[in-house]
Amino acid sequence: MQRVQSARSKRQPHSMKRPARRKPISQPPRLYGYKEARRLSHSTIAVALFDIGAVKFGEFKLKSGLLSPIYIDLRLLASHPKLLQQIASCMAAIAKTIQFDRLAAIPYAALPIGVAVSLVMNRPLIYTRKEVKDYGTARPIEGEYLAGETVLLIDDLITKGHSKLEAIAPLVAVGLSVKDILVLIDREQGGAGELERAGYRLHAVLTLTALLDVLVRRRKITAEKRGEVLEWIRRN
Repeated sequence: MQRVQSARSKRQPHSMKRPARRKPISQPPRLYGYKEARRLSHSTIAVALFDIGAVKFGEFKLKSGLLSPIYIDLRLLASHPKLLQQIASCMAAIAKTIQFDRLAAIPYAALPIGVAVSLVMNRPLIYTRKEVKDYGTARPIEGEYLAGETVLLIDDLITKGHSKLEAIAPLVAVGLSVKDILVLIDREQGGAGELERAGYRLHAVLTLTALLDVLVRRRKITAEKRGEVLEWIRRN
């Protein structure tokens, strides 16, 4: 009994030093579920696009020569990284439901969007060139790919379908397959139908109608302005 007490008496007291705090592990951007992403896009993204001036109302001359009461400039997203990350999460949530090997962005407006989606999903990205150089590699497509792979085409918005069909052509020419196109905004001016007739599926985070509905609810625009824009869309 005496030895036990002696051994105990030699024990050192527990150290009162606190263990070193671990550094917090940085979290990747949150990837929203499909339904949650839809709610987020309708409520937050529509208002944010209006607030940064990416959605404007007035009178704007379009490439076609028509005068439009609304103009959507998503090139501004490159200057708003937080909003771009939210949009990328919403688009990535939809992309998760699609089978593909790599992403393909259409220059120029969709390049920052495509990069953001690529980073959120950790999926490879390629992009077509608008002007093919006559020096260096003179490649029409930048990035790595293998013939036979399926690419998910990324763009900022869609009006008519012809510009998407033009973007698909060089991808198909090098042996890639395109089945789906993913955009942030569908202006609802016939683009989805044109793509469907050509054998492609369109996916959009927001329709123009949904965007306008949110802006009316948040009192960013009047119901009359919404009606004016939708009537113009219907006629054009």
